[in-house]
Amino acid sequence: MRKIRTILGTTLLALVLALLAISSFAQQTNRAEIDDKYKWNLTDIYPSDEAWRDAVNALSSELDQIETFKGTLTKSAENLLKAMKFNSNVSKEATRLYIYASMNSDLDSRDSKYNGMKQELQHLFANFGAKAAFIEPEILATDWATIDGFIKEKPELEQYRMGLENMFRTKAHSLSEGEERIMALSSTVTGTAADIYGTFRNAEMPAPKAVLTNGDTIEVTSAAYSRYRASSNREDRQRVFEAYWHNFAKFKASIGEMLNGNVKSDMFQAQARRYESSLKSALYPNNIPVDVYHSLVENVNKNLPAFHRYLEIKKRMLGVDTLKYLDLYAPVVKDVDLNYTYDEGSKLVLEALKPLGKEYTSTVKKAIDERWIDVYPTEGKVTGAYSNGAFYDGHPYILLNYNDLYDDVSTLAHELGHTMQSYFSNKNQPYPTSDYAIFVAEVASTFNEQLLFNYMVKTVKDEDVKLSLLMNWLDGFKGTLFRQTQFAEFELKIHEEAEKGNPLTGDSFSEIYDDIVKRYYGHDQNICFVDDYIDMEWAYIPHFYYNFYVYQYSTSFTASISLAEKVMSGDKKALENYMTFLSAGSSDYPIELLKAAGVDMTTAEPFEKAIAAMNKVMDEIEVILDKKGL
Repeated sequence: MRKIRTILGTTLLALVLALLAISSFAQQTNRAEIDDKYKWNLTDIYPSDEAWRDAVNALSSELDQIETFKGTLTKSAENLLKAMKFNSNVSKEATRLYIYASMNSDLDSRDSKYNGMKQELQHLFANFGAKAAFIEPEILATDWATIDGFIKEKPELEQYRMGLENMFRTKAHSLSEGEERIMALSSTVTGTAADIYGTFRNAEMPAPKAVLTNGDTIEVTSAAYSRYRASSNREDRQRVFEAYWHNFAKFKASIGEMLNGNVKSDMFQAQARRYESSLKSALYPNNIPVDVYHSLVENVNKNLPAFHRYLEIKKRMLGVDTLKYLDLYAPVVKDVDLNYTYDEGSKLVLEALKPLGKEYTSTVKKAIDERWIDVYPTEGKVTGAYSNGAFYDGHPYILLNYNDLYDDVSTLAHELGHTMQSYFSNKNQPYPTSDYAIFVAEVASTFNEQLLFNYMVKTVKDEDVKLSLLMNWLDGFKGTLFRQTQFAEFELKIHEEAEKGNPLTGDSFSEIYDDIVKRYYGHDQNICFVDDYIDMEWAYIPHFYYNFYVYQYSTSFTASISLAEKVMSGDKKALENYMTFLSAGSSDYPIELLKAAGVDMTTAEPFEKAIAAMNKVMDEIEVILDKKGL
């Protein structure tokens, strides 16, 4: 999830970039050929670019008013309320402006028009942030008792309590007015590395070619790579892997500088605000103990034998002498093609989500029917999938790259989880607490995936299809818990190296990544052979530009397994608690919200339950394999 925040922590942009299930709907590259019902209706945000421009001009004319509040904030409850309201209204309108430009840009990253609109807004908001830099220092110049008294005097201030309390909790990391102004202005440059990476990767990076075993020559775009890595033809997988990763290696130095620039930006933010590390800087504002991060990495490394068991099952089902990294996405059940059109997949998801109640499923249907979702890949469209729930007065949006695979159905369920959390939080929370922290963002999404899996396993009768679904779940488990923790360990390591003063280059990134990936996959134990060119995979992961985001896929996944088990057992109180969680926004700290929902992430219990669930599925798979004599 990528966030740009105003002074008081209100969300300016919340994009959940979830999964790396990049689609390959290769035949449909012309957006004009796609039926409108499968495309976003962005006129819900603004009816036209002209209306957007009018809104920009209107907001611009109001921004200087922020300076009229200077020196008045702590003189009365009324003054504080006026300033908070003004800041909140600016944030809400700025968010609306930004998502319109951003999502239009995402539909065709080759079109510089909307990218230019984004840059214009970034400059505008950076200037506003500089003018508003006095707010936090001025409030912190008084004591909490005074602010608490204001809130009691003016009940309208209650909606800002959480943000104000957190401001005082993080007081040691707040700066003077002048310093805050510099920090605000710096936002125009600190995101440059991520912007360059996104533009290069999605729009300008040339695609290599590969010759398939049938003689066809293909362009190995990211979409094609995603398609052919799941091919049943091992030689084709080999050729596509080699072409794709060797192509990344040609740009190792440049992409290395991009990621190095992002790490330096994280370090700058941390050091400027007097945090002991970039990790602490990323986690402390949401009151997440760094032990949660370290424990995740340690627990995963301790449980690599369970991961290796999964790899041995994969090897057994593929019938290969040596399992290779390029085999990990290959179909393992012969003659079973889990293909679903988007319309079929939508119906499956709606059925699977019925345990969450009528309001939940009717809103999901509305999202499908009323063009909240942009479904298919087209030329220039950003890869992957995300849900953007930042349009507070409207509705969330989902970007997909749907390719008729079961993974795409699962991705749809995943993104709808994000969308529904945004929908319920926006509906039940005032704007200042409608956003939710990154730490809980992946709970609702992986919860939906779990419901879909359970529905599919219970409804299918064919043993081969069931086996395919069970393996698909394990693949998802691998991708969400082990693979994301692998990324989290890499992200932690590169920041630690930079903080020690060690240089970061494309070569050093590859060396660090190679060591981690080979350890996780048991390369030296002959569990899974990892080709040397996989040391470039770090350059493929956009999440490394989102400041310690990826670990939350893993923590959220373990939380969602625990919560889903309770809801699916028919526990009405568990369902009530879960729906309360979805509606809570940022009304409390993430750890406390999850505790109220029924899971304590400061303990090892959620992780242990997740590993137990994994072993249970592997037991079931092995029973079927033994029965089939495989």
